[in-house]
Amino acid sequence: MMTKPEFRVFPTAQATTHAVAAHLAAALKQHPALRLGLATGNTFVPVYAALVDLYRAGGFSFAQSMSFNLDEYIGLPPEHPASFGAYMRRHFFDHVDMPAGKGRLPIVEGDIDQACQDYEAAIAASGGIDLQVLGIGRNGHIGFNEPGSAFDSRTRQIDLAPSTLEANQGDFPPTESVPPSAVTMGIGTILDAREIVLVANGASKAEALRAAFLAQPSTDCPASALQSHGRVLVFCDEAAAEKLDR
Repeated sequence: MMTKPEFRVFPTAQATTHAVAAHLAAALKQHPALRLGLATGNTFVPVYAALVDLYRAGGFSFAQSMSFNLDEYIGLPPEHPASFGAYMRRHFFDHVDMPAGKGRLPIVEGDIDQACQDYEAAIAASGGIDLQVLGIGRNGHIGFNEPGSAFDSRTRQIDLAPSTLEANQGDFPPTESVPPSAVTMGIGTILDAREIVLVANGASKAEALRAAFLAQPSTDCPASALQSHGRVLVFCDEAAAEKLDR
């Protein structure tokens, strides 16, 4: 059965950011042992900053929680500033009381196929993800599930689309290219989460949101798989919501 998400539209990206942080904080207050699925990217820098501010103000803790990140580049050492591990430490892990080792990212060295299976097993052993946070790419990708990804896909290695490489080049020095491949949670893995919060700001995301939620589900727009999930909340600003039928 296809379902429509709950859209929460705000006048500005800043308002969207604070609403997402407040939603996450409220979820942690209600369920301190929350298992989170976390995302990276420019959209989430201010979200994590706002969430850290709320944490410092008191009222909730990450001490009983744990998290699994969506993806990581293959070929970057953990200390590389553009790795998602470094991103998460810089913007989130180093500023909250989540125990060391409880914030996990995909392993991108050694036997990657086995590491992907182990990541799936770790998510399952934890009891599954309670609340998965997502951004959306201009081509409709969620995680690094590029167009063509099967809706039942699991954590795996994937080649990144040229548009994704171009969009992410700004995270790297001009003399350094974006790694061409990554490990990502699969769409099936994402859909297993009990609640999904998708965050989108700016006119550049308007067409992706339209394709994700107003068009027929298609692997041409990976995010359209979310139509089959029973609990999707979309937090976006007016610019991103421009093409939605609200």
